Amino acid sequence: MATDTCVRIRAAGRRYLDGLSGLFTVQVGHGREEPAQAAAKQAAELAYFPIGSYAHPKAVELAERLAGLAPDGLDRVFFTTGGGDAVESAWKLAKQYFTLTGKPAEHKVISRAVAYHGTPHGALSLTGLPGLKEPFEPLVPSAFRVPNTNIYRAPEHGDDPEAFGRWAADRIGEAIEFEGPDTVAAVFLEPVQNAGGCFPPPPGYFQRVREICDRHDVLLVSDEVICAFGRLGTMFGAQRFGCTPDIIAFAKGVTSGYSPLGGMLVADRLFEPFRHGTAMFAHGHTFGGHPVSAAVALANLDLFEREDLLGHVMRNRDAFRATLERLRDLPIVGDVRGDGYFYGIEMVKDRDTRETFTEEESERLLRGFLDKALYEAGLYCRADDRGDPVVQLAPPLTCDQAHFDEIEQILRAVLAEAWARL
Repeated sequence: MATDTCVRIRAAGRRYLDGLSGLFTVQVGHGREEPAQAAAKQAAELAYFPIGSYAHPKAVELAERLAGLAPDGLDRVFFTTGGGDAVESAWKLAKQYFTLTGKPAEHKVISRAVAYHGTPHGALSLTGLPGLKEPFEPLVPSAFRVPNTNIYRAPEHGDDPEAFGRWAADRIGEAIEFEGPDTVAAVFLEPVQNAGGCFPPPPGYFQRVREICDRHDVLLVSDEVICAFGRLGTMFGAQRFGCTPDIIAFAKGVTSGYSPLGGMLVADRLFEPFRHGTAMFAHGHTFGGHPVSAAVALANLDLFEREDLLGHVMRNRDAFRATLERLRDLPIVGDVRGDGYFYGIEMVKDRDTRETFTEEESERLLRGFLDKALYEAGLYCRADDRGDPVVQLAPPLTCDQAHFDEIEQILRAVLAEAWARL
């Protein structure tokens, strides 16, 4: 396992525990020589070559390796430069797939309230955060929202996770039927929704969604820009919850941030209509599958295997949760939720009634105090209010109990002070 220095960053002569993996990205930790050396070696051999009509060895090797790690049947790989591009590519592929199979009217997409899917116009249209979209309207039409899986604020079945999961999944079926099954191309879901503060799926949720998508011939896209590559203890987030999507969008952890790379894994059946005649997926990125990034990704995956990072997360995830659960004795802590090494702590004014903060109070709490106070205390994490005010944590996969304890101690001191200032 990596040393303690790999989970810390330095700024202005001080050391900080990276409690967010940069931005849900640096899975193997900072300062690792292997990906850096792989980048230098590849740049000296072949710094750039596009993948379109041809390919280069590292992209081919990485595609084969990713397909081997993915859920059964997702055998095709398309490379992009980042997560938003991967989501955008998935929507475009879904639309063209149905056009080629004689269903050109199937172009609409469904995503969840408060969910964030990226900055390109299509990905932003999928995003369920009106404030982020408003400056760029009008966006791509035909994107529709359904409830997310925040059981802490469930409008129904808040005391019964299985019933709530079925209720939330059935809202997807309801939306498909309302719009018309012959007009809906895909449903986009994160395994654990990031925006809003780490909403895990209730038991049976993804199985029910899979049934609904299959019944209506709608593609299920798993946006795993954050949840892939060990964040939940499995290589891909869908595997954590026993679901096989039609497309997986990925980025971030594929290189642990040592070089930009994204892409999508695609079910082989979606490639079938492109096999014939002159059909092609007329979409791509100059730097998609860049040789240096592909080499870094391969070195990153080598570290995953050599250090058994997936096993490390699975062995320590319960301890991480239990350590964060200690914070429930603070009156400002309303909920602790998430999975693997990916957690959100929601803050409330009244724990008994679950009363949240006003917009002005939230701004004062988060930007006026917590952001700076946590950083000054030596913890880099995210304090945000995309939905309700939360502190989010996603430490490098190399972290262990000593790091969990340090995170909890810093949070305890700063949150206690925040409450005293209210």
